[in-house]
Amino acid sequence: MTEQTFVLPDVGEGLTEAEIVQWRVAPGDSVAVNDVIVEIETAKSLVELPSPYSGTVGELLASEGSTVEVGAPIITIGSTDAGTPAPAEPVSVPEPSDPGGAVLVGYGTGGAVSSRRRTLRQAQGPSAERPVKASVGVVAKPPIRKLARDLGVDLSAVTPSGPAGEVTRDDVVKHAEQASVFRNIETPEWGAVREETIAVAAPAAPAPAASAPAPAADAREESIPVRGVRKATANAMTSSAYSAPHVSVWVDVDASRTMELVKRLKASPDFADVKISPLLIMARAVIWALRRTPMINAAWVDTEDGAQISVRHYVNLGIAAATPRGLLVPNIKDAQSMNTRELAKALENLTLTAREGKTSPADQTGGTFTITNIGVFGVDAGTPIINPGEAGIIALGAIRQKPWVVDGEVRPRWVTTVSGSFDHRVVDGDGISRFIADVASVLEEPALLLD
Repeated sequence: MTEQTFVLPDVGEGLTEAEIVQWRVAPGDSVAVNDVIVEIETAKSLVELPSPYSGTVGELLASEGSTVEVGAPIITIGSTDAGTPAPAEPVSVPEPSDPGGAVLVGYGTGGAVSSRRRTLRQAQGPSAERPVKASVGVVAKPPIRKLARDLGVDLSAVTPSGPAGEVTRDDVVKHAEQASVFRNIETPEWGAVREETIAVAAPAAPAPAASAPAPAADAREESIPVRGVRKATANAMTSSAYSAPHVSVWVDVDASRTMELVKRLKASPDFADVKISPLLIMARAVIWALRRTPMINAAWVDTEDGAQISVRHYVNLGIAAATPRGLLVPNIKDAQSMNTRELAKALENLTLTAREGKTSPADQTGGTFTITNIGVFGVDAGTPIINPGEAGIIALGAIRQKPWVVDGEVRPRWVTTVSGSFDHRVVDGDGISRFIADVASVLEEPALLLD
């Protein structure tokens, strides 16, 4: 028997290291080419790695929770074939309508590994995985089950619509009682712990060999290693905050007509299958305002020949998304070319993909401007930090009914606050003020988008 060693590859995003999140196999399991063997987390996304070899799993060389450098061995697979690995041919999957998550480019798509997963989980014990309520007897892929857990959905109560009787992503989302993943995150009770410390490792420090041990029941402090998405976010925010001079502005807006438009679009047959929210009108307003003030869509670039300002005449619109694994800012490419329905669909797909933790690295690069919807938390305004490589970020606050003076009379109106932060190296105060005023004007009168 020939033993093959599989090393951690570069999954196509230029990573230098990744964290082992979950092994899908155990020593002694039989695997075929393209079977998913491990789930890893990079600085940008979760990725499932398929096996390039067929044979019997020998040894797992990296433990779950450990950080491994690219090129380091992670698993050995014993094979009766003495030569190069078998060619990676695509495996037929019974649920073609619902993708099963990211796979390594060049290895094909993974097939079902449910029998091995059950064996591994039985060997690890009941605490190896968070239990899924009423999952027995329900046909659903692992990413769909994870989405159901995040949204608090009981899969046994979901009516499947897949061609093979499986539960699809749309089934879970439609069944969710609340559309926002943030509102489904359980709020813990205040405990005896008065203070918590999150350790930030120095950039040159070696990665820990294993995840931090669980704290004792009576522990007053807990240390959480900083890695993956959290580490990437920390580096990006620190770089932006200490390199770009931020200036923040805000304005209160009567968004009553925006709310009326949202109501009409929801009732329109043309938008029956698309999620409509005030964020859609906000996105259209931002794109319109960026066209009128192009410097907001620019970026400060340091080169060997000196500093330059790069003005982009296209809009890759970033949407800040809080996910269970940390902050992500995927962007919609060429949003300026989309009509309202296309933009609504793109926003919906972006949100669902981020919730599943399957946002691709390509969707998180090349952004030109960002929107953060802090209103979903009930927050009115903020001073957000600019995403690196951009010159501004705008926040949409909560939309509430408030007293508002209309034609000399105080009336109840839907009011929100639009706030933002901008790179003062790139754009001056007049441009910033004009941009914020334009966005506010569209929220007050969406008919301006018809120009």
